[in-house]
Amino acid sequence: MKEAGLLILLFAWAQITTVTVAAQSTQAQIPYGTNDQAGHYVQTPDAKIYYERYGEGPPVVFLHGGEYGYIDEFSEVIRQVSKQRTVIAIATRGYGRSERGTRPLSHHQFAEDAALVIKDIFKSGQKVDVMGFSEGAITGYALASSHPELVRRLVAVGGPLGAYGASIADLENDEDLTPELMQQQVPDLVAKRKKQMIHPEQWDQLIRDLNAMYHKTVYVKQDEIRAIKASTLIMAGDRDPTRPEHFIEIFKLLPDAQMAIIPGCGHVIFHCKPDLSIKIMSDFLQ
Repeated sequence: MKEAGLLILLFAWAQITTVTVAAQSTQAQIPYGTNDQAGHYVQTPDAKIYYERYGEGPPVVFLHGGEYGYIDEFSEVIRQVSKQRTVIAIATRGYGRSERGTRPLSHHQFAEDAALVIKDIFKSGQKVDVMGFSEGAITGYALASSHPELVRRLVAVGGPLGAYGASIADLENDEDLTPELMQQQVPDLVAKRKKQMIHPEQWDQLIRDLNAMYHKTVYVKQDEIRAIKASTLIMAGDRDPTRPEHFIEIFKLLPDAQMAIIPGCGHVIFHCKPDLSIKIMSDFLQ
């Protein structure tokens, strides 16, 4: 997310890369995000949205983070959770194997895409649990607010309501994460993300469009949070760049909520303390 600041994003990527490599060394390598055996598409009015399905049991939908994010950031979480649950991991429009489409990017548009995927998979009208990380958490707020008929429980990890949720220092030191800057700072990551895309030539424009979206002070309105009927778990690291009091603000707005602050962790709690974070999430979803 833009509001986290460039250095924080680079650190988050280092965490993700280290844990992913370690996990892959101890298990058969599953190409999460580009897995032909698990991959499916749902046609929306202007774009095909890609998702992967794993496991059996009560369904939980995963919504990944922004810019650096993609389905594969959930590799270890999917591996563990899919032992007892059906995991539906959605690729946000423009990311990886999902098409960009023609509509403007927004968290509300991402939520509508997720709603169409859920309705297509579970045609009986079954409610699902939703877990969103960072940008995916913001999308989760919008989804639970606008489609209460689809969401049973929501886990929102590290998701602010807007750029104003970041600390003053982060906002002052922040800079746009341009395609050129990303190429300079993390060329291997850029190469990987482009390789995962069905239209890699759209990468630069995707990053510019996302930065324009992140410039909005408010992503989801407080009235939308108050309207969420699903029981919600707010999770964050105590060192997340978003101010702790902002997560408390969200918690207080929700009619039915719990909160878990993971000690010693920044933004990427599932890679900082995966076992603890997954246990807290799983216990809540039970």
